[in-house]
Amino acid sequence: MGHADTLLAMGGAFVAAAVLARLGRRIGLPTIPLFMVAGILVGPHTPGFVLVEDPHDFEMLSALGLVLLLFYLGLEFHVEDLQRGGRSLVVAGGLYLLLNVGAGFTFGWLLGWGLAEALVLAGVIGISSSAIVTKVLVENRRLGRPETKLILGITVVEDIFLALYLAVLQPVIGGAENLGEAAAQAGKAFGFLLLLALAARFGTRWIGRLVAVEDDELLVISFLGFAVLIAGLSEELGVVDAIGAFMAGLILGNTSAGDRIRELVHPLRDAFGAIFFFVFGLSIDPGDFGAVWLPVLIAAVVTMLMNLAAGLVTARMNGFGLTPAANIATTLVARGEFALILATMAAAAGLDPRLLPFIAGYVLVLAIFGPFAAGNSGLLAAGLSPLASRMRRRRAGSSST
Repeated sequence: MGHADTLLAMGGAFVAAAVLARLGRRIGLPTIPLFMVAGILVGPHTPGFVLVEDPHDFEMLSALGLVLLLFYLGLEFHVEDLQRGGRSLVVAGGLYLLLNVGAGFTFGWLLGWGLAEALVLAGVIGISSSAIVTKVLVENRRLGRPETKLILGITVVEDIFLALYLAVLQPVIGGAENLGEAAAQAGKAFGFLLLLALAARFGTRWIGRLVAVEDDELLVISFLGFAVLIAGLSEELGVVDAIGAFMAGLILGNTSAGDRIRELVHPLRDAFGAIFFFVFGLSIDPGDFGAVWLPVLIAAVVTMLMNLAAGLVTARMNGFGLTPAANIATTLVARGEFALILATMAAAAGLDPRLLPFIAGYVLVLAIFGPFAAGNSGLLAAGLSPLASRMRRRRAGSSST
C-alpha cells in the first residue's frame, strides 16, 4: 500500500467508524460493536466498496490501540477497591468468574473444537466488558446506587483474573511442545508480572520522577513511550503485550502524575481503540457467520443465565433485593474488548478458524443486548418477583411443619 493509499484508508477508517457510531448512539447502541460493524462493511470480505484490502496493513495501528486500551485499564485499576470491599467482594467476583468461566470452558469442550479453543472460549464467555459496563452505569445514572460498588468490584476481580489468565493461556495456545515447556513459559510470564508488580508497589516514586514533567506534550511522549516499551518487552519475553501494557498503566497510575496521565490518555485510547475494533471487523468474513450462528445464540443464552444466577446469589450475599440483583445480572452481561483480545491471540496462534466469527458474533449480540437489558432491568426484577414470592412461601411452609 502506497503512502497516499495508507493515508486515505486510515482517514476513511476513522470517518467510517465515527459515522456509524454516531448513527448508533441515536438509538442507544454502544460504540464497540459499531466500530466492528464499520470494519466488516468496508472490509475485503463484504460486497461493495472496499476501503482496506488487507487488514495487515493496519496491524501496527491495531496493536497500538490494544496497548492503549489495556494501559488505560491499568491506570484505572486500584488495589484499594478490593481492600475496601474485603472478603465479600472477592467472593462475589470469584463466584461470577467460576460460573461464567466454567460455563465457557464446558461449552467450548462440548463444541469439540479442541482444548486450546475451549480455554479461549472460557475467557471470552467468562469476562465482561469493563468499558461497556462503566458506560451502562453512567448512562443509566446508577453510579450512586448501593449495588454499583459490587458491580465495579466484580470488574476489578475480572481485571486481575484477565492478567493472570493471559499469562497462563499464552504458552498453551502458543505452541508449547510439552507440559514442561508450557510451565517454563508460564513461569517466565509470572516472573515478569511479579517484577512489574514489585515496581508498581515499591518503584513508583523513582518511576514517577522520570515521567513527571510540567509540560503536557512531554508527559504524553513519556507515558506513551513507557507503555509501548513495556508492551514490546513483554512480547519479546513471550508474554502477551496486553499484559505489559496493563502493568505499565498500573505502575504509572500510582505515581504523582497518575491523574494527569489518565486525563491525557483518554482521547488517545478512544481514537486508537476504535481502530483496534475496526481492524478486527476487517478480518471478519460475514459468510462465516452461517457456520457459527447456532453456537453464538446458545453461548449468549448461557451467558445470560449464568449472569442471572451470579446476580441473584451475590445480591443475596450482600443483603440486596430483586431490583439490585437484576441490575447486577444485566449490567455485567455485555462482552467486548477482552473477548476481542483473546480472538486476536487465537488468530495469531492459528487456532480453529471458526473461533474468529464465533467471537465476533458473540460480542456483537451481547454488546448490543447487554445495554438494552440493563436499561430494562426493572422488567426482569418484576418477572422474578412472583417466583421469589413462591419460594418464600414454600420455605415458610416447610419451616412451619
